[in-house]
Amino acid sequence: MKTYQLTVTPREGTGRSASRRLRKAEKIPAILYGKHTKAQNLAVNAPEFIKLRKAISGRSALIELKRDVGASALAFLQEIQRDPITDKYLHLDLQEVKENEKMIINVAILVVGEAYGVKTEGGILETAAHRLRIRCLPKDLPDFIEVNITDLKVGGAIHVSELSPIAGVEYLDDKNQTVVLCVEPPAEEVAAAVAAPVEGAVAADGTATPAAGDAAAKPGDAKAGAPAAKGDAKAGAPAAKGDAKAGAPAKK
Repeated sequence: MKTYQLTVTPREGTGRSASRRLRKAEKIPAILYGKHTKAQNLAVNAPEFIKLRKAISGRSALIELKRDVGASALAFLQEIQRDPITDKYLHLDLQEVKENEKMIINVAILVVGEAYGVKTEGGILETAAHRLRIRCLPKDLPDFIEVNITDLKVGGAIHVSELSPIAGVEYLDDKNQTVVLCVEPPAEEVAAAVAAPVEGAVAADGTATPAAGDAAAKPGDAKAGAPAAKGDAKAGAPAAKGDAKAGAPAKK
């Protein structure tokens, strides 16, 4: 397990005003706590932490906290607070761990492979759990928990109990918890996937499909060459009784 390094300094003063002063000086307020030590208020250099985050890139990682005075400590990032508007780091929670003691930590899921249900059956892959809780020694901490979905079919799911075992790692979530599943596409997508009729093709009822741009005849519409419906005026037909006939002499 690779260990990353981060320089920390003691932080004097607490509260919003002290935190604002730190951030203006390009430092991030932080706190370190653990089972065997008293909580410590620290400050972290913001550019150094940003560089560290890029190097970790979503992995679970142990961080060696380097100090100018005092012994270093081993920890992991428990929580990161960011400004929802500026996205700047506001505060860090670091949990201290001991090399010979098991720790509990949330580890990210890494989906591996292409699901059969997506590739062949047109299904949609959904991730139900993005992180899982595990217990392990620091040396056994995995970067990710890999979930192989290659054989996953539509209607199928992978649960915690079906995950591949990792040496020295104990899964703490419910064994029946769903991690990844493959579902059928929405009904509208299925309908859209049905091929359009081919021009001139004969349907099952024996009628031909009209060519593009031609108006299909609708019930009640007049058909070319067909006699007009009852009550409609017929071309060249004699006028009904009581109607004036064109060109007929007037009655005396």
